[in-house]
Amino acid sequence: MTYILRIFKWILQNILLLNILFAILLVFFERRNPTTTWLWLMILFFLPGIGFLLYLFIGQDLRKKKIFKIKEEEDRFFKNLAAIQEENIEKEKLDFNEPRIKEYKDIIQFHLMSTDSVFTQDNEVKLYFSGKDKFNALLNSIHRSKKYIHIEYYIIRDDNLGNEIMDALIDKAKNGVEVKLLYDGMGGRSLPRNFFRELIEAGGEVACFFPPFSPILSIRINYRNHRKICIIDGKEAYVGGFNIGDEYIGKSERFGYWRDTHCKIKGSAIYGLEWRFLLDWRFAANEEIENMENYFIPKCTSGKTGVQIVSSGPDSKWTSIKDGYFKMIINARKKVYIQTPYFIPDDSILEALRVAGLSGVDVRVIIPSKPDHPFVYWASLSYIGELLQSGVRFYTYENGFIHSKVVLMDDILSSVGTANLDIRSFKLNFEVNAFIYDEKVNNEISEQFIKDLESCKEITIDEYKKRSFAIKVKESISRLLSPIL
Repeated sequence: MTYILRIFKWILQNILLLNILFAILLVFFERRNPTTTWLWLMILFFLPGIGFLLYLFIGQDLRKKKIFKIKEEEDRFFKNLAAIQEENIEKEKLDFNEPRIKEYKDIIQFHLMSTDSVFTQDNEVKLYFSGKDKFNALLNSIHRSKKYIHIEYYIIRDDNLGNEIMDALIDKAKNGVEVKLLYDGMGGRSLPRNFFRELIEAGGEVACFFPPFSPILSIRINYRNHRKICIIDGKEAYVGGFNIGDEYIGKSERFGYWRDTHCKIKGSAIYGLEWRFLLDWRFAANEEIENMENYFIPKCTSGKTGVQIVSSGPDSKWTSIKDGYFKMIINARKKVYIQTPYFIPDDSILEALRVAGLSGVDVRVIIPSKPDHPFVYWASLSYIGELLQSGVRFYTYENGFIHSKVVLMDDILSSVGTANLDIRSFKLNFEVNAFIYDEKVNNEISEQFIKDLESCKEITIDEYKKRSFAIKVKESISRLLSPIL
């Protein structure tokens, strides 16, 4: 006990020196974005000791650590397909189902080169804008499953919807269907310990991504698997914004109606989602998956929609989804429609939106009118003023809570997935989006966007200037913290 007290006393006596040494390591070895580095330096020097603990738990940088194990032969499969498509695009040999998609070949090539995201054109895409419709469809797909169900969600609740999904999975596991369920350690932290017991006893498998207690607090608590994926028999797959819980079907007194966007995909784009799930599963479950090729079943669909599945995370070489958003905004000639619950753009997205607005592009952004995370909400408002002056129009959704993660440009290209327009989704979360090249899908999302505007209130420059001093202070503090929100 005396030895421990001596160590503690020594740390207190030398805490400033330790802070300086740690700050030097942060500056010279982490090589972070300067804004983030300055923020952490301020935290370290204004909160000595406490700042170190905060950095330990929420400040680590995973970008240099490739945590998802990809075997050489597995990696070669997608790299070869991507390389062939890259060459065909460069030589004008890639045949497009829809001639107008050729206008977007630079974006297709960008995703091919940055993440080996193969462009597929034999897909059918079904959109869901309400939780009731999405979960009815998901349950029907689960009930029809014959071979396997691979399901991955950030949040799973122990409530009516959560238990209904679990009951369906348990029933399938009892009947010999392979069920692999992956959930995030932070998103599922409120689940009772025995929540998955019946599924496991029925033959299902469950894994937790970065568990927060192991048995003490995890130092990777800040890195969240924010993906929402479900693949059924390799024939249909779901991806989008809905988590599993009663609030996502509008049964929350706090939020009321929940407006989100999800999609069901049939076709070869499922390969990208299956690949993403298997890599996540192998990491979280710490197990090898034998005969992975069995999950990549040849597709026989009549669809003609072009899709690229793009993943990103803190261990990725590039911020691929964010860069995809950036490319869409700077390439837009007519319109950019954005729906996001959290609007905390980095400098590149902020500049892209500003330039698009000043160039006469119809840029509109819908955000919630009520915050689910106050600091994030106030930070979002802090970015709006300068963009309003450049012609970008902002709206707050008044009919409940909008959680939709959608970016749409012009008449063909749309992105639907799990990534918000914020720094956390760009750099800290593990995300996945479907970039969809289809006029019909684009029109459907655009029509829903216009319909949502009927439930919105526009933020005008005059109203924005009338903000109280207290609100401005909240915005300034939240914006300062935005790199780690």
